[in-house]
Amino acid sequence: MELCRPVRIGIALGSNLGDRAATLATARDFLFSLNEGPGTPLCGGLYETEPVDCAPETSPFLNTVVEIDAALRPDALLGRLREFEQSAGRAENHEKNSPREIDLDLLYFGDLRLDTPALILPHPRMTARRFVLQPLSDIRPDLVLPGENETVAALLARLPASPAVKLVDRDW
Repeated sequence: MELCRPVRIGIALGSNLGDRAATLATARDFLFSLNEGPGTPLCGGLYETEPVDCAPETSPFLNTVVEIDAALRPDALLGRLREFEQSAGRAENHEKNSPREIDLDLLYFGDLRLDTPALILPHPRMTARRFVLQPLSDIRPDLVLPGENETVAALLARLPASPAVKLVDRDW
């Protein structure tokens, strides 16, 4: 179930129900506990964002991105993320884009490109989402994602200003 060596993995965190900041802090600490490699875990700033592709009247989200080293296989890590989401109150069978206590999405897994029914890597919509690229740019502005030719900072610079992403705390 483990890889030969740890790889850098990006994970997006989001919450729009309950004590959003506390939930994200707990998720960040959980993800940092999975760090297995020589690299230091990283966390972007905390951003409040307008809901994207959600029902009208959906509450704003808090979002960030964490990067860790892990030697788990992608499916094993995805299983750990889903278990954490459920322990934090997210229903196992939830409606797409519904309000949620926590949402953890694998963004990238080293240089791996994967397309299965359960997981696509890198995340297929991440480069179009300011609420992902902004906190990722805080920690890895020069990262070139698998399949891309531009850095995260350059991709972010091309996105429209809306939907709004507002920095809440850089060093939370």
